[in-house]
Amino acid sequence: MYNSIWYNSLTKPFLAPPDAIFAPVWGVLYILIFAALFIYIFKKAENKESGYLFFGIQLLLNIIWSPIFFGAHSILGALIVIVFLDTFVFLTIRKFYSIKNSAGILLIPYFIWCLFATYLNIGYLLLN
Repeated sequence: MYNSIWYNSLTKPFLAPPDAIFAPVWGVLYILIFAALFIYIFKKAENKESGYLFFGIQLLLNIIWSPIFFGAHSILGALIVIVFLDTFVFLTIRKFYSIKNSAGILLIPYFIWCLFATYLNIGYLLLN
């Protein structure tokens, strides 16, 4: 899909996991992310609009990170995107938690993974 020659030529930061780890981790995370959304959608409550907005923004940022990093080879651009992603995942957690605790809690592993990905992105920027 993306230029693996470019990616494989990069100096990897300390703690960079093997490539085979990413697909299963993201598979589990997407199940948790959409389970949280499902719970949020079906919880009867007022003032849920900001939660939908935050969720949509973080999902868009999640989607565009890979083409920026792997497709455009823009490590700095990807870092900017992931910092915003971290912010909107945090805002989504807070809003989802305020409506239904379990919906917010289900997003915590995703937030931790995003923070780890931010560390990796910073590492790639500094090392390359």
